[in-house]
Amino acid sequence: MNMAIASGAALSLGQAQAAADALAAVLPTGAPLTPLLHTGEAFAGRTGNAVVASFVGAVSADLAVVLLEAPALVDDGADGAPVVALQDVLQPALESASDTFGAGVLDDARVEDAAELFSDPSATVFELTGPAGVAGWFAVRGRGSLDRPAPTSAIAGKLARISNVEMALTVEIGRTRMAVRDVLSMEPGAVIELDRSAGSPADVLLNGRLIAHGEIVVVDQDYAVRITKILDAAEELD
Repeated sequence: MNMAIASGAALSLGQAQAAADALAAVLPTGAPLTPLLHTGEAFAGRTGNAVVASFVGAVSADLAVVLLEAPALVDDGADGAPVVALQDVLQPALESASDTFGAGVLDDARVEDAAELFSDPSATVFELTGPAGVAGWFAVRGRGSLDRPAPTSAIAGKLARISNVEMALTVEIGRTRMAVRDVLSMEPGAVIELDRSAGSPADVLLNGRLIAHGEIVVVDQDYAVRITKILDAAEELD
């Protein structure tokens, strides 16, 4: 899914600010960053190493974030390659920003030049400021309307075009948060405690979005999941 070339429908300032606040809250930077509206006539930031992603849902949007200093995990390892790719480190922050738009799907983040997005008059650009000043920038551009959803027949026609597209379905039995030092110190036999008790339903996610709950079963010696509840859009956002 590539970033749109044409100018998009502008998001309200409130929508853009909510997305920027959500992104800044989970950016993996050493110090917390505050998004401030960029009021200059033209954006002059470095956009060649921007991490961008596109969101499709009730409203569609393009998002891009640039950090002047890469997070620690992106530093080169012993073999000269990054420990973790920049787009993988910033994907959760972009997901947090896109969550403010409601139900939808965010594609995988990628690194590319986002000069077109940052210079688009319909995009809203924020300076990500920290104790030492500007640490990066965030841009968001709407490509849909929250007020005038497409007719049901039009939506059905568009969905028919992608009905054969394969998507990743994931079953999640729990989560936890760990410090990087604890992850690096793991060895075979280590036990990781999850945030869910035994017997609790598993989450079923489509491309990272929660769509259902189920229970783990065994079918012909293979693990499977029996769906117990399908979530609608409102429940998915709770």
